[in-house]
Amino acid sequence: MLAAQEPGNVAGQTTTISPVLLSIPSPSNGTLDLGPVVLHMYGLMLLLAIAACIGLTGVRWVRRGGDWDLIFRVAVWGVAFGIVGARAYHVITSWDEVQQIDEWWAPLAVWKGGLGVWGGILFGCIAGAVVVRRSGESVTRMMDAVAPGLLLAQGIGRLGNWWNQELYGKPTDLPWGLEIEPTHWPVGSDFELGTTFHPTFLYELIYDFTMVGVLLLLDRRFRFRPPALFALYVSLYTFGRFFEELLRIDPSHEFGGLRLNAWVSIVVFVLSTAFFIWWQFIHKGWAEDEPRRRRQQEVEGPAMAMPRGRAR
Repeated sequence: MLAAQEPGNVAGQTTTISPVLLSIPSPSNGTLDLGPVVLHMYGLMLLLAIAACIGLTGVRWVRRGGDWDLIFRVAVWGVAFGIVGARAYHVITSWDEVQQIDEWWAPLAVWKGGLGVWGGILFGCIAGAVVVRRSGESVTRMMDAVAPGLLLAQGIGRLGNWWNQELYGKPTDLPWGLEIEPTHWPVGSDFELGTTFHPTFLYELIYDFTMVGVLLLLDRRFRFRPPALFALYVSLYTFGRFFEELLRIDPSHEFGGLRLNAWVSIVVFVLSTAFFIWWQFIHKGWAEDEPRRRRQQEVEGPAMAMPRGRAR
């Protein structure tokens, strides 16, 4: 939704604003009141993202001969550990921001925002891999099945950042500039009242949704060696995330003029891309990772039928 810019003042001081005719408004708060029930929209967007990931992954897994039961079991453990990992990454890398809440439960305040995608994907995938492995199914085949769903969830989850008025970029006078209340500006900011910002949350949402389509199309047109599609998903995401980090202005550790997450994007992109090229095109000793249960059945062979009364 686009809204016309209007002049305003803070503490009785009127400031000059840039002549932006249109902008994207932000919600006045991150909750939705439904009588006695108050919905935290960040959490609701997170639930919607999880549901979308489960739905897309389940359809893809069933088409590969799997079952929904395993998808739900993976989701339970993957989501639980993913949230723990995502919050832990944010708390470790953005402790100054967490301290601003000034409550003992600040490290646990997921509804306030602050989930690091790197920790979430890492912990969630490890937990999911353990569940898949223990079930006797192929971990690498599941990784390829879940890749588009993870990226879809990441895109939907960015709507939660919009509700919390976070994840925005440098000031801009573009028609799709994002309105952010001064109380949500970085500490020490001296932007003019009426300043609009790059909606980096929207950029990532559009990019993620587009790359979901790319992954699904490529998976349909070409034969990937599991987990090559998962590696490609990681490469595509980190490629876009690097440029997003160049726009963001929220507090972050910097090294060599780049934000921490920009460096993480570079390192992970190089590793995942190198693995994808080596695994998909160079490595010759590859054999498809078949489910362990299926391999055991082939080794044991079918049970021979024996008429009753003939056994000696």
